[in-house]
Amino acid sequence: MRSHSASLPAPLTLEAGFFWAWTLLLLWMPIPLGSNRVWAWAILEAGVFVLTAAWLLALFLRRVTIPVTLPRAKWFVLLLFFWLIYQAVYIVPIPLAWIQVISPEAAAMHVLADVLNSDVMNSSPTGQWKTLSVDPNAAMVSWLKSLCYGLTFVMTCAVVTTRQRAQTLAYTLVFSAVTMAVFGILMHLAGINIEWFGTLITHGAEASGTFPNRNHFAGYLEMMLALGIGLLIAGLRDHRAQSWKQFFRRFLEWMLGAKMRLRLMLCIMVIALVATHSRMGNAAFFSSLLIAGVIGIALARHATRGTVILLVSLLVIDVFIVGSWFGIEKLARRIEQTTIVKQVIAPNAATGAAQQSESVEERLDPSVYALQIIKDYPAVGSGPGSFYTTFPRYRGGDVAALFEYAHNDYIQFATESGVAGLAMLGLIVVWSLAVALRAQYTRRDPLMRGLSFASIMGIIALMIHSTVDFNLQIPANAMLFMVMLAFAWIALHLNRRSRA
Repeated sequence: MRSHSASLPAPLTLEAGFFWAWTLLLLWMPIPLGSNRVWAWAILEAGVFVLTAAWLLALFLRRVTIPVTLPRAKWFVLLLFFWLIYQAVYIVPIPLAWIQVISPEAAAMHVLADVLNSDVMNSSPTGQWKTLSVDPNAAMVSWLKSLCYGLTFVMTCAVVTTRQRAQTLAYTLVFSAVTMAVFGILMHLAGINIEWFGTLITHGAEASGTFPNRNHFAGYLEMMLALGIGLLIAGLRDHRAQSWKQFFRRFLEWMLGAKMRLRLMLCIMVIALVATHSRMGNAAFFSSLLIAGVIGIALARHATRGTVILLVSLLVIDVFIVGSWFGIEKLARRIEQTTIVKQVIAPNAATGAAQQSESVEERLDPSVYALQIIKDYPAVGSGPGSFYTTFPRYRGGDVAALFEYAHNDYIQFATESGVAGLAMLGLIVVWSLAVALRAQYTRRDPLMRGLSFASIMGIIALMIHSTVDFNLQIPANAMLFMVMLAFAWIALHLNRRSRA
């Protein structure tokens, strides 16, 4: 009896250790340039792989237990597993004759590369073994990232075993985002350009936080704002005051309580988002808030009157008050003055470098020309991570810059993984969105409804933003997106009564 009672607290302590270790890793991922450098994403992947291996070992030794969320998401996890198998196919050598059937253009590129490298002097091309990807090294890097993202979903569901931990993780992520927002705002207001992890980040024109690209900082803030709004909704109550004295007492409690602090943190993040001057980032946030708000009110059978008031106040206060103070007028002018034809500005007097005005055409160039890649590699694409390799062949003469990404996540996934891969990814996202919608409709727990709202809003925001940007190619944002998908399943299944 004594040994049993002494061993009982150990699994709980170990589970808590895994939870906090995972939380710290999530807090780290946006700090080193969004983890979008080789060394940075190597650290991120190593952290995910080590924690996953340690958790599986602890599970094998029965030191931790499987939470209810994972068994109920088993078919979704199986879909993620199939996605990883699909990605692994690109790096496994197969006969060139098979590639000629599956992807004739990829086979032609392999033959051309062999001819140029003089590798087929004494052998027949059809007898060689090649990879389905035209760039197997990039495919391997992409597969490791995909494995990291898939394990992110699994580990988030694995360590969030209680309602308290779900709330703690959500609040911790929001607090971290507020810190990033404050840093970005202060750097922007001071006009300071700093070298961050070896990369120069210019904050004078717009806020970038710890991301080299302000649009990716905006994508990060979109998801964190969604999570913060979900927590705010989770704390709403609809108890009417019975007297003026009770009304004023509750008003003072609200002014001095945690809800007001959370609301102020949301205002800070909105200020940072507006300060990024990211047109689609801001449009995606306000559009997703409106869409998710309508969906939440329509589906939440237990929605309170305060939910409607909160959503309306968020739109009004954020747009007309906070935005007018911190640059939404400038953002609106940028949208109005967006040009269709690119214009070259005279060399900068300080740097001597020619600057180019942003335009719709400039953002559309890579994605428009990339459509030809889809035509040549329709079924399975040219291989994960191969856009940088294949695009120079298809870009027009008016495109002088080298593009590593298509500036459109949908087109990039289609070019690299084909229509089949894009459909599989679409199923992963739509399935999780449907789970979040179901949780919004069926759950009574305010926190679970808040997390489902956050998941709905976060998914919609990034899906809108992905039409003109590549947030899902940035490890920190892609990993955070998988956390938002996990919150959808947690919101539906955690602490839910079920039949024996």
